[in-house]
Amino acid sequence: MSRKSHSAIPAMVLAALLPACSAKIYGTVQLVDSNLRPIAKESQQGTVVNLMNTTATLERASHAVTTDQEGKFESAKDALQPGTYRVEASRIGFETETQTVEIGSYTRKEIELKLKKIEEARRKTIKGALSDEDKIVNPGEVNIQPPLM
Repeated sequence: MSRKSHSAIPAMVLAALLPACSAKIYGTVQLVDSNLRPIAKESQQGTVVNLMNTTATLERASHAVTTDQEGKFESAKDALQPGTYRVEASRIGFETETQTVEIGSYTRKEIELKLKKIEEARRKTIKGALSDEDKIVNPGEVNIQPPLM
């Protein structure tokens, strides 16, 4: 083989591997009690993890994933642009946790987030509510209609 063909092989291998090495944020979300002990009975699946690029254009600024049963998550392939990301995990009944990470073109960043259970005594109430049922508001279910004329 000529000397020229030897130098082409590593370049071809590198070009083939680069798409597989795209930027990625991955990790775990753990549900814990107020003493930071894992909550065994609570399923980890379905916790929402928002990946918000604070330095990107609006159309590429955010990406969301959910955790599996073990609390693991990872960004979708080719979903992340280089920049500063605010990684935010949230779940109803738990405090939201946020971390900030820097991502380059081929950066793979692992993070761990712990969501603390909100204790019943710490929940805020709505003054004037007659029952606990009146105090619970799920923003996803609120349907505000304009007054009829």
